[in-house]
Amino acid sequence: MQIVAKLTDNPADELVAVLNANRTAHKSSSLADNPGLACIALQYIKAYQGDCEAVGESDAKKPPDSEFAQTFAPSCGVDESTLSPITGRFLGCQSKYVQPSEAFSMLIKNEKSLEILYNKNQTEIGAAVTGTDGGAPYFWCVLLSNGKHNSSFVLEDGVAKISRPGCFSGANDDCSGADVSYPFGHKWVYAVTAFIAVGYAF
Repeated sequence: MQIVAKLTDNPADELVAVLNANRTAHKSSSLADNPGLACIALQYIKAYQGDCEAVGESDAKKPPDSEFAQTFAPSCGVDESTLSPITGRFLGCQSKYVQPSEAFSMLIKNEKSLEILYNKNQTEIGAAVTGTDGGAPYFWCVLLSNGKHNSSFVLEDGVAKISRPGCFSGANDDCSGADVSYPFGHKWVYAVTAFIAVGYAF
């Protein structure tokens, strides 16, 4: 029996719920929300240093694979020996904040993205969202892995190191409760503008 964590006012948690709902509708199993992987997704976003234009075809600031073990895992308190392959990534940047359901429809925008999302070999997911200094641009990142549940991206102290600004899935915290300058509440709905998204497997 799968235990479902309490859904908080955290857009990263909501995005994971939307992604899993789409997987199950496609007859693929739900992915385990791994807070260690999700925290790494937040570190991945921060590697772009708020440069929205670096997200896209050129991916000029795409972090090298070595950063996962050297920087991202230690920043999150993830045991380096438990890192598993990253088998998919969805990354987007936009000038306005939108609801997770809208972010989903923009992140998963083509057949290739759907193939990655519905791949039956995927087992774990981690999502993160952040703005720069509490505002635009807004980055969304989803990382997928085929790691073994409960033995990959394991947190050394059982809890991921919370790093602000931004929030990540599986942390069981309210994103809006930690930083009031973040418009991460259900009352915030904006028109979509200047969104760039890319999804592909490593």
